[in-house]
Amino acid sequence: MQPILVASTYFLCLDPKQTQKRRPFPPLATLYVAAALRQAGHRVAFFDAMLSAGEHEFEAMLDRERPATVVLYDDNFNFLSKMCLTRMRKAAFSMAAAARDRGAYVIVSGPDVTDHPEQYLGAGAHAAAVGEGDHTVVELAAWRARAEPHEPVPLGIGGVVTATSRTERRNERHPDVFPHPARDLLDVEAYRRIWLEHHGRFTLNVVSTRGCPFHCNWCAKPIWGQRYAMRSPADVADELASIKAHIGPDHIWFAADIFGLRASWLQEFGRLVEQRGARIPFTIQSRADLMTPQAVAGLHRAGCAEVWLGAESGSQRVLDAMDKGITVDQIRRARAELGRAGIRAAFFVQFGYPGEELADIWATVDLLRDTLPDDMGVSVSYPLPGTRFHAMVADQLAAKANWDDSGDLDMMFRGTFTTPFYRHLHTTLHDDLDLHRRLAGRPGVPHPSLEPVGRDAQRARVREAWRTLEGLATTCRTARPTLLVRSEAVSAAPDLSRTYN
Repeated sequence: MQPILVASTYFLCLDPKQTQKRRPFPPLATLYVAAALRQAGHRVAFFDAMLSAGEHEFEAMLDRERPATVVLYDDNFNFLSKMCLTRMRKAAFSMAAAARDRGAYVIVSGPDVTDHPEQYLGAGAHAAAVGEGDHTVVELAAWRARAEPHEPVPLGIGGVVTATSRTERRNERHPDVFPHPARDLLDVEAYRRIWLEHHGRFTLNVVSTRGCPFHCNWCAKPIWGQRYAMRSPADVADELASIKAHIGPDHIWFAADIFGLRASWLQEFGRLVEQRGARIPFTIQSRADLMTPQAVAGLHRAGCAEVWLGAESGSQRVLDAMDKGITVDQIRRARAELGRAGIRAAFFVQFGYPGEELADIWATVDLLRDTLPDDMGVSVSYPLPGTRFHAMVADQLAAKANWDDSGDLDMMFRGTFTTPFYRHLHTTLHDDLDLHRRLAGRPGVPHPSLEPVGRDAQRARVREAWRTLEGLATTCRTARPTLLVRSEAVSAAPDLSRTYN
């Protein structure tokens, strides 16, 4: 039986920023679909682009395995895939063309595929599984096993776009039906070596929830939209117990957009993890308004070591314009609540949202200095298709619509300031937080591009960097920046009473 070759399409080696970070995560969504295909009785070969040296290695695997069907399945759970980077799109196009040239039937799926299926079909794919592709790919594979060479895709298979047809599919409401990711197909030891060499611990990724029901208007949601579906606490605890027994990582990264949407889920999860002896220190992403005392207690019991909060801004008017649905005070309270539980709190912040002025930036700086998060990720506003933010600036994206790699930080629309201002702000803010944490007697969070120096030298460097930024605020100011637009419609808070919506 010829295998189905399942491949991821994000190459770490093609992203300079992530190559420098050396934090590779296995492509979870790809491993989920590989497990589902095996459960359906197919023989599966697996190509892991994350650790590959380039597209030529995929072509070599095509020649070795000679698959009749190739599934290029991007990792829906990795934020880097959701960024729809130009270089990764080119790699996927190359892979699709190489597979088709060798006579394989090519199925593609992922965030960028869902946004632009016609481009992938034009590059060589026969069918695009849009949205959540797990069930769709399994059904396509079953059909291909008995189909004639040029037979069209049956209209009864939902979630497919071809050159001549399009069908829809509702996302799975009960994700416990999916088998656990096929991690036995990974070169786990290669991942372990990289993590241990560069970070001293091995981190592995897991996902607990598919989708996010909140309304941040810059957040791209091509796969699940406003839908969410939570795995049961028991299923996630069982997976952790299996990972602990068979792989033994030092740390877990929960890659869900939002982990543990309900405090009751977190409390039950903590109890089951404890009961199964499945405790592994882990990191999650969440929101400030979800960090209630009950939720934090559940996280602590389960072994949570760190929470990344989407703080975004210290300016309430910017948060409101983003439809973020939180307050600056909630960010402060969440930071304090986590700190009391001994859980590290890290912030995601972004700059450049339309209408943000220098006063808003200083409000964010003040928030960071007051709360001293344990770590920080800084980006600039990045308009992606399907978002209200993208619609607001779409007419400004003719020259460039996607970043080339994750370190690009290019202002592709008319922000208040141009790209050099935000790139300088990025490193200055990192240096400022590192300095203030050191001055407070806490561990620093140095930026890898900045040379380690003593406190006095760092004070002088930070002072000079802020002076430079003040100059850039004049020379880099955009002549006609996009104005801040506050939506008149107020999005209703999501109903989290069930495990799906």
